[in-house]
Amino acid sequence: MTDAPNTLGAVEAARRIEAGTLTVEALADACLARVAERDGEVGAFIHIDPDAVRTAARSARAEGPLRGLPVAVKDLIDTADLPAEYGSPIYAGNRPSEDAAVVARTKAAGGLILGKTVTTEFAWRRPGKTRNPHNLGHTPGGSSSGSAAAVADFMVPLAFGTQTAGSVIRPAAYCGVVGFKPTFATHDRRGVKLLAEYLDTVGTFARSVEDVAFFDYALRGETMPPLDGFDGSPPRIGIHVPFADRIDEDAAAALERARIAAQTARASVVALVDWTAYEAMEAVHTTVMTAGAARALAWEYDNARDQLSDFYRDTLAEGRAIDDAAYYEAQGKADRFRNEAVARLDGLDAILTVPASGEAPAGIEWTGDPLFNKIWTLLRWPCVTIPAGRGSHGLPVGVQIVTGYGEDARALAVAAWLERALAAVE
Repeated sequence: MTDAPNTLGAVEAARRIEAGTLTVEALADACLARVAERDGEVGAFIHIDPDAVRTAARSARAEGPLRGLPVAVKDLIDTADLPAEYGSPIYAGNRPSEDAAVVARTKAAGGLILGKTVTTEFAWRRPGKTRNPHNLGHTPGGSSSGSAAAVADFMVPLAFGTQTAGSVIRPAAYCGVVGFKPTFATHDRRGVKLLAEYLDTVGTFARSVEDVAFFDYALRGETMPPLDGFDGSPPRIGIHVPFADRIDEDAAAALERARIAAQTARASVVALVDWTAYEAMEAVHTTVMTAGAARALAWEYDNARDQLSDFYRDTLAEGRAIDDAAYYEAQGKADRFRNEAVARLDGLDAILTVPASGEAPAGIEWTGDPLFNKIWTLLRWPCVTIPAGRGSHGLPVGVQIVTGYGEDARALAVAAWLERALAAVE
């Protein structure tokens, strides 16, 4: 790639716009040119209006922390200016009357909405048209498929996703970008089509930790926390790989690269002892997600069942068979586990783990296994995935940083530190 404006990171682009060496219009034009060049193959966007984007860019005042930066929005999130179809024919042509809260926040912070990106059907299982930009024969992951692919392919510097199991972290790993799932309820979900109320979390994508932190804290209306806090005193990291028998050599090699890089940079790295209670929570997550989906999509099941995929018809029927007592009991187990899990972080700044079982699987019919994300989501802890090299087929592989509830700034600081450590040993 050349030094075209669309290849710039978000922070660098904002600096240039503020300095007057780059215009919002030039950046938007470069992003739109990249979309025109590549999206016929990649299929990241489901709705985009180039003329409207150019008009908005020309009138943009380049104010607020986002300075007119283009942002892509997962099509599970309402936009008043573009359709919101949630990956389902039930909502073909649906035009919300107002923006979702996070979209309104983006605009208030000076962001420019570039378009809507592909989501799997209601953010679970059935994929859309998106392909992995590194190899079009492979999945980009899901459910935030289009957002991860668009950022990875330099169509846009920033994008929204949502995570109910692994829908931000896993596609970020597969596409070789940074994905951030903040602490549960960090961002207002009004205007987001919910899949499981207890779990759904709005997250973000960018091409560096600095950029994703910049975006996330602009949405919060807060100053971005410092990301260099571990330069003088390296972090204390615990390695934990749940379901270790389910990862392949590529994931194991990425984790080993991260371990070596961290220790080379003088971090304290320890292996955590077996955590059998963690793996036992997989069934709890499944119950909460299935029952939650049945309740969130009750209208669709009752009124438009013939337009649901076979997967949803079957899964929502299973969820409806979970009564309220069992549903709330599962949530109670998750709450108790969250309180108990805090002890795992004693003496540590973060946990280092895998974000996926390995590279992105071949084909686009399956978006990959969320096993390595879903229980962190159940814990409601912040998670960051960062690129950690390539696997045996030349596709990206990543590693994941996890910290405790509310420790978002720490998660981002450790991830930024590890990002630098990995770059130093390449």
